[in-house]
Amino acid sequence: MGAEANPIAAPLDAAVRRHIKGTTGIANLRRLSGGASQETWSFDATTEGSPIPLILRRAPGGDRAPSGTAAGLETEARLIELAGEVDVPIPPVRLVLSEADGVGRGFIMDRVEGETIARKILRDEEFAAARPILARQCGEILAKLHTVDMAKLPPLRTSTAHAEIDQYFQTYKTHNHPHPVFDLAFRWLRDHAPSDATKLTLVHGDFRHGNLMIGPDGVRAVLDWELAHIGDPMEDLAWICVNSWRFGNIDNPVGGFGKREDLFAGYEAAGGGRVDPERVKFWEVLGTLKWGVMCTTMVMAFKAGDRSVERATIGRRSSETEVDLMRLLAPRKKG
Repeated sequence: MGAEANPIAAPLDAAVRRHIKGTTGIANLRRLSGGASQETWSFDATTEGSPIPLILRRAPGGDRAPSGTAAGLETEARLIELAGEVDVPIPPVRLVLSEADGVGRGFIMDRVEGETIARKILRDEEFAAARPILARQCGEILAKLHTVDMAKLPPLRTSTAHAEIDQYFQTYKTHNHPHPVFDLAFRWLRDHAPSDATKLTLVHGDFRHGNLMIGPDGVRAVLDWELAHIGDPMEDLAWICVNSWRFGNIDNPVGGFGKREDLFAGYEAAGGGRVDPERVKFWEVLGTLKWGVMCTTMVMAFKAGDRSVERATIGRRSSETEVDLMRLLAPRKKG
């Protein structure tokens, strides 16, 4: 859809000219396919010189309030700013939109060049030099993220290990479709949950492929802070190790590109404190189970009438998480 035919083009043009110094308008406005819960738009702010590449992250339709576990777009923008203060690579936020701007809820940030598609990152020659260093980089980034001053945080939900177990167990039970492997995993998680007294930090909540902008030099930006919350920092280290985010490269536990040892070493070297491998394993089991429950949620949506191919294909992946859980929970061999 061209800018001239887009109903948000005129108010976005006006907002950019009003708030971003030196701009004369916008060009090349187009909606991107990424973003399951929020709209993502790419455009350039025109100037007397070179254009400024920008991204608009906007609520669907412009006015949908955050729901469930979502942090909210205004909160996301603030978290990005705070992460940048501790040297986490982020796309700088240029503008948080107000109602008077007429564009809807959202914010504008710099457009960082790179790739988010796992298949390309894991296979293309362009990223061959980056792959061996990504795991350590991820550890270093998470160590910095977990040092964000808690006193500066906007209001966020707090979710301990026990709270996460309870939340996803209740969701699972509403499906009224037993999965013996899921039941086993819930029992194991309750037996191995870290204490609620565990030190909590800011947690990204969805640190994985798709939310990392990667170039030939490595990670360039951490994206999509919608699921950020206050929680156990080991949760972030574990989520990127969940097998579903390895995209077939199961022998490289960290995102399909690296080893846990490199992830942990980067985290500790960058000041993240000592990594507790057993706590990481707990969160990897919970992350795997959580994704399995989310897949079955897609099944329920499909059965309720949403006959999209996406719902059906994601829904059937719950069986993959059952295999992953059995591998994780199998007794370890001695020696």
